[in-house]
Amino acid sequence: MPRTVNQKMKLLYLIRILSEKTDEEHALSTRELISQLAAYGISAERKSIYDDMECLSHFGYDIGYVKSRKEGGYYLASREFELPELKLLVDAVQSSRFITRKKSRELISKIEKLAGPYEGKQLQRQVFVAGRIKTENESIYYNVDRIHKAIQDNAPVTFTYLYWTVQKELKPRREGRRYRVSPWALTWKDDNYYLVAYDDEEEKIKHFRVDKMSRITELENESRKGVEAFQEFDVAEYTNRTFGMFGGEEQTVTLQLPEEMIGIILDRFGKTISVRRIREGIVSVRVKAAVSRQFYGWLTGLGENVQILSPDQVRKGYVDYVEQIIKKYR
Repeated sequence: MPRTVNQKMKLLYLIRILSEKTDEEHALSTRELISQLAAYGISAERKSIYDDMECLSHFGYDIGYVKSRKEGGYYLASREFELPELKLLVDAVQSSRFITRKKSRELISKIEKLAGPYEGKQLQRQVFVAGRIKTENESIYYNVDRIHKAIQDNAPVTFTYLYWTVQKELKPRREGRRYRVSPWALTWKDDNYYLVAYDDEEEKIKHFRVDKMSRITELENESRKGVEAFQEFDVAEYTNRTFGMFGGEEQTVTLQLPEEMIGIILDRFGKTISVRRIREGIVSVRVKAAVSRQFYGWLTGLGENVQILSPDQVRKGYVDYVEQIIKKYR
């Protein structure tokens, strides 16, 4: 690059140097900044550095200055993200099952660049905090983008849906016959990404694991179905009442439990549920849940102090569920 062009880019190189090599504990003196610029083929004088720093400050950069008896120095005093915020982002990426190990490393590497050169090392240490299980489907990163685009375009999609075999291989369901759905929302539950969509064939709302979707194709010249079904649809409520994201008939279930356990129910179903005190220390709650074996399993985990009061078919279903398990151990 010609030297004259480099001179025109002097301010850009200066902010790069400040971003990549300084923080509050590591300032660069005027002499050091001149040396750094020289490495890019840019000449500078002390007076021009003073003017450049003032220019950057006027533009909006938070340029700090450390006074010293020998020689002071400049540094980038604040950044778009604070270190605690970046740590949260790194941990979210690292703990997400639906992001592959390779893509996690790439994203964390980019997040590190948002920090200073020295604080970035603290983010790198977090990468090794936990060896969590990750998906092996590299395409999920792009599946999410394709689904978002289809939603924005008001278009249906087709895809093949995969399942795990005992050989630990992903194979297409329905002998490879493609699913056709109208995508309406994406939700994140139990460390997995799900597409909530209207099944055009069965004419009902269903959900699909995004990491098990393959060969997603947007039907560009067609429009989504299910407008009426989604007019008053609450994705958060649907996610909460669908246990383990397994389907089941939605029913209003009344539970009896100790008062000190009410937090568990509120965490699961939210504050809009009906709560009534039966007697001292005991309450009943009415919740909407997709009744399935996963719901019964969740209920079992709460212990013997939680009972189903109604409806009767759900009570009987739960008893049958528990008895079937007991028979396996007799």
